[in-house]
Amino acid sequence: MNFWEKITGSDMTKEFKAFESRVKKLPAEYQAAWEKINANLWPHSDFTGRSLMPILDGVLGLLEETAADGQSVREALGDDIEGFCSALAGEAGAKSFRDKWREQLNRNIAKKLGK
Repeated sequence: MNFWEKITGSDMTKEFKAFESRVKKLPAEYQAAWEKINANLWPHSDFTGRSLMPILDGVLGLLEETAADGQSVREALGDDIEGFCSALAGEAGAKSFRDKWREQLNRNIAKKLGK
């Protein structure tokens, strides 16, 4: 990845296209689970989302393997996809980027006020 790709995000676009082509090969049940996982993981990413790329790749690999073994999504991920995503992000109740920005803003304001 060169500097220009990193700045423009074209490297991530390429990765997402590769993810989407892999997802299209999965059964419909797995595609629906992927959409839920994708939606639930993004709030736990950093500003660019680059920190999620290895996690998303690993989850997609898990889905591919379990689909190939003939398991259901429920057997692979359990009943709570949101809990699964929280566990992947670090821990249950992991902070979103909004929470991180709010804490940073509060620290900066407290510093300016001399507290």
